[in-house]
Amino acid sequence: EPGALVGAAISPGVASGRVRVCTCSTDPIAPGEVLVAIVTDPAWTPMFAGASAVVLQIGGALQHGALCAREYGKPAVSGIDVMASLKTGMQVTVDGNTGIVRIDESLRRSFSRRLSDRDLQGVEA
Repeated sequence: EPGALVGAAISPGVASGRVRVCTCSTDPIAPGEVLVAIVTDPAWTPMFAGASAVVLQIGGALQHGALCAREYGKPAVSGIDVMASLKTGMQVTVDGNTGIVRIDESLRRSFSRRLSDRDLQGVEA
């Protein structure tokens, strides 16, 4: 389905919000944004409190990000090529029950005008 990214469900629930791609534990994240990262470690823990959901590239059910997401009650999905598929500001819905991250159709079109085909590779999964 267009705009659907399929990964592994690592924390149950469903939430929507704007993507915030973070590359270190000191990156700013606004309340309600979806925390998107390659991987997390204990220094990232405070970032989970205000996030609406979590999307990770690396990690399984016992990885730090999954444990924190479950502890904070945040839906989470892992196994998504986050740097290639998601950009800060995109509106997404994270389904931690099924492992699917859906990119809002209207925003996907808007971002596709500004990004190359390579940047959007995998978004049409």
